[in-house]
Amino acid sequence: MSELKVELLAPAGSMEAFFGAIHAGADAVYLAGNKYGARAYADNFTEKELLFCIRYAHIWGRKVYLTINTLFKEWELQDLYNFLCPMYVAGLDACIIQDLGVFQYVKQYFPDMELHVSTQMTITGAFGAGFLKELGATRIVPARELSLTEIRHMRDATGLEIETFIHGAMCYCYSGQCLFSSILGGRSGNRGKCAQPCRLPYHVDVEGNKKEECYPLSLKDMCTLEHLDELIESGIDSFKIEGRMKKPEYAAGVTAVYRKYIDLKKRNPNKKLVIDKKDISLLMQLYIRSEIQDGYYYKHNGSDMVTLKNPAYSGSNEVIIDEIRDNYILNKPKKKVDIFVEIVSGNNAQITMICEDLSVTVEGDLVTAAQNQPISEENMVKQISKLGDTCFVADNIQTFTDGQSFYALKALNELRRLAVFELENKIIERNGLNHKRKTIVYDEHKYGNNVLKNKETYQYNQFNIQVSTFDQLKIVEEFVNCHMEKVGRVYIEGELVLKEDFSTNIAGDRVYIALPYCMRQKDEGKIEKLIAYARMHGYNGLLVRNIEEYAFLQSCNYEGLLVADAGLYVWNIYARRFWGERMDGLTCPYELNKKESSKLFQDASFEKVVYGRIPMMITANCISKTMGQCINMDGVAQAQIIDRYHKTFPVIQNCLYCYNIIYNSVPLSLHKDISGMDIACSKRLIFTVETPKETYEVLGFFDGLSEGKIMESPYSEFTTGHEKRGVE
Repeated sequence: MSELKVELLAPAGSMEAFFGAIHAGADAVYLAGNKYGARAYADNFTEKELLFCIRYAHIWGRKVYLTINTLFKEWELQDLYNFLCPMYVAGLDACIIQDLGVFQYVKQYFPDMELHVSTQMTITGAFGAGFLKELGATRIVPARELSLTEIRHMRDATGLEIETFIHGAMCYCYSGQCLFSSILGGRSGNRGKCAQPCRLPYHVDVEGNKKEECYPLSLKDMCTLEHLDELIESGIDSFKIEGRMKKPEYAAGVTAVYRKYIDLKKRNPNKKLVIDKKDISLLMQLYIRSEIQDGYYYKHNGSDMVTLKNPAYSGSNEVIIDEIRDNYILNKPKKKVDIFVEIVSGNNAQITMICEDLSVTVEGDLVTAAQNQPISEENMVKQISKLGDTCFVADNIQTFTDGQSFYALKALNELRRLAVFELENKIIERNGLNHKRKTIVYDEHKYGNNVLKNKETYQYNQFNIQVSTFDQLKIVEEFVNCHMEKVGRVYIEGELVLKEDFSTNIAGDRVYIALPYCMRQKDEGKIEKLIAYARMHGYNGLLVRNIEEYAFLQSCNYEGLLVADAGLYVWNIYARRFWGERMDGLTCPYELNKKESSKLFQDASFEKVVYGRIPMMITANCISKTMGQCINMDGVAQAQIIDRYHKTFPVIQNCLYCYNIIYNSVPLSLHKDISGMDIACSKRLIFTVETPKETYEVLGFFDGLSEGKIMESPYSEFTTGHEKRGVE
């Protein structure tokens, strides 16, 4: 076996956590500044602290990755250059990014920065990863739901570095596709402010069988220590520990345990690791939930992954906490240096510092003859040994002066600081890391107006209609036949099209097949069938919902039209330009308010959802299977969860692609704002769990509104989502 080069990547939500992770053996640390990070409620770091961390880590041969893994509003891009520039110059090793607009921005202005794709971008396969590699990504943090087989395939197919989670809390939803906290309480997971509604109790109703209250959305914490052998041998490049919101002792303690076994494997790569049960016990006493599991590496879903009874954290062992604190946080390691100082009248003051095999010499001002009291060797030693805030400790100090020279102590202190700085630079350079880069000047120009590939394909001020069931489709067919001029596109969920008895009388130039919310390697054959069916029947295009699908379609040389759904986020002009160059249509995201979306799309046609249940979660786990009732069918089934306020959330269980969609308890409806939508756009009506009667009534309602009629809503409860409030 070749030399193992596995990186151990630890979290830092505070300076203490940073020190703890570095001193416990992390090869790299990921952290955030005081804006743009996906953990808004962590302590996070000031600019001064970030610059210190980068330099400190580099002196010890470690790396620092900055998380800017949120979605950016347009105005926030104006501040990003000034935010990143000091860290870029200082040698920041990589940015972890969710927003493709931000990805393009950083690539443009910080060309030497490594770009890591956040798990928030929901990369689920080799096609999406390869696409991002072409764009400049150097590392992928794939969706946590991928199996070890899928991860291996992604790495082998692309050659990209792969970073995966090995320990810590788990999200129930595919990261980046969760709107639960955002829609219910305004705290967006895409903005680092998730309120974790997945940790709350719910009743589950499967096929009319209502279960007693439990925690069906709360995953157990991940612990993969006992699988570390296989994970290392799989070729994963970086092992990531979750936990920027957790205490410093957690970051240090977990890092130390995994460091121990990675080092054992490096020393004896052909020997199977034997995990000491005491180390498992130690991990269980470091701010972890009451139960653990090994993530998705070996399973697609299952009840054994969920903390049905108790999602709370178990207590920590204070003795262990104190020991970790003493060993890794309070006790900072030092590098020994030999120091030689020469102060002789008529010569320049000089300091030489030697650390290991590196040496630096710096010169100060000209030394003058003392008029009163010459500088003493005692004072020289006293000033030179003041290395307390640095990574060094003086092992040997040798001084030389002629006893007749004067040199200000303040100047000597400055000379010492300069010598330390230069020695640090030499160490950093030897470690192969950066400490200074040149920047590209920010000219404040706009990225350019976005023109869609085929802008004329948009039908302004028409309704586009999306259906999920055969019954809904029949109602829509009748509506299209009667109101042809009012309907643009008709989106039909792909699982309907794959049914043997599927047919529709809607003209092919109106029909778009909606691809699945999540595409995995196993789904490639199904997507190929949908492409073939669309070509055979002259369907106009496809509704694309994730990056993997888009990249797969490019590999298939698909020639039809492509519309980006709301989950391909367009929050800023860079993202709009990115997807506008690749898509024939864009959909306004659910989390922008009216003012934000109107400004962003004022010069480009787009679609806006004006009716439909918002998909709150897309999950690999299955409500039915969690409750012990795997339905294992070819199509879709419906269940529901009921919260503590007796609100019912429909759950569509898509067995064809093996994922669940948890929809909001009430539909989004912007019927009160229809007349005020003065920007050119198509308005989409989405039907998910509606009955034929409800579908008919909603179509009639919006049809009447479009003609200026005053009509009563056919539904008593609805939400306007973020149309007015938006997200912070």
